[in-house]
Amino acid sequence: MNEKLEAARQLIEASGWLAPLLYLLLHLVRPFLFIPVLLTCLAGGYIFGTIYGSIYSIIGLTLTSVSFYVLIHYFPSFGRQLSQLKRKVIKSNHGMSTPQLMVIRLMPFVHFHFVSLYLLETTKNFREYTIRSIWFGIPPAIIYTAFGDIIHALPLTGTIVLMSLLIVCIMILPKKEEVITWREFFRPSSS
Repeated sequence: MNEKLEAARQLIEASGWLAPLLYLLLHLVRPFLFIPVLLTCLAGGYIFGTIYGSIYSIIGLTLTSVSFYVLIHYFPSFGRQLSQLKRKVIKSNHGMSTPQLMVIRLMPFVHFHFVSLYLLETTKNFREYTIRSIWFGIPPAIIYTAFGDIIHALPLTGTIVLMSLLIVCIMILPKKEEVITWREFFRPSSS
């Protein structure tokens, strides 16, 4: 098995500029093939190494987010259905902070476009959405790609510890916000 993987890796390395292009195309078709982001980035780390794999993954994740934006704008009814589904799944009305969303994007069992939908709903235009998508794509691209580069050394206990750490981070990084209505703010004091 290792010989086949090594032969495939050598073939990809020998293909020159075609390998990164095919990898970026994999990122674009990944959502339609139901391939998790984690596996795609792990493959990028295994094939291209941490540095180049991370760069290609950031570009690929950004292209995926941009294609999601375009899809939602060409099919607004699809966007409304996704928003309704999000509201059913997450019943709370409080927003999420940037660190929370970055940690959520790192979790392999949370759909990649959950954060993309949240960004779409909270940004004003395409430029702002794209910039935030790049920032939100950096943590999973670097971390998953680095794991792909050292995948043979990562034990199951390491994965469990990492997931536990990510869950703890979500719990301790809530968005601190309090909403005061107009009437409450201007209520006469009782003193």
